[in-house]
Amino acid sequence: MIVRKLNLSRNQSGMGAVEFALITPILLTFIIGIAQLGILYFANAGLKSAVGEGARLATITPRPTREVIISRITDSRFGLDPAKITSLTVNPTSLNGRDYYDIRMTYQAELDFVFFETAPVSLAERRLVPIQPL
Repeated sequence: MIVRKLNLSRNQSGMGAVEFALITPILLTFIIGIAQLGILYFANAGLKSAVGEGARLATITPRPTREVIISRITDSRFGLDPAKITSLTVNPTSLNGRDYYDIRMTYQAELDFVFFETAPVSLAERRLVPIQPL
């Protein structure tokens, strides 16, 4: 009987399956987390590109209207979902005797972790662009 117990303690068949079962949730969480950070990075890059393109458009002559600038910013080529844009303003302002367009945009990036839920991440971008005289 004692010999039999010693043989069972040395039996390691199935040990790899147990280790795999223990490490799999941690590994999946890590992989999904990296993917969600990639989605967040892509949304931030799209936000910066969209506002930058609107700022570039605001500097050309003849001066475009605010509606044209907003239309360029919300263009789908930047990979942003227009439904997730929480605010977008293009307001003329004056600073030190100079006229500027104050372009502000906020975007809600939703992250989808499989094992738990998180609140949407709010991304914001602002550009102050000098207005060309007429």
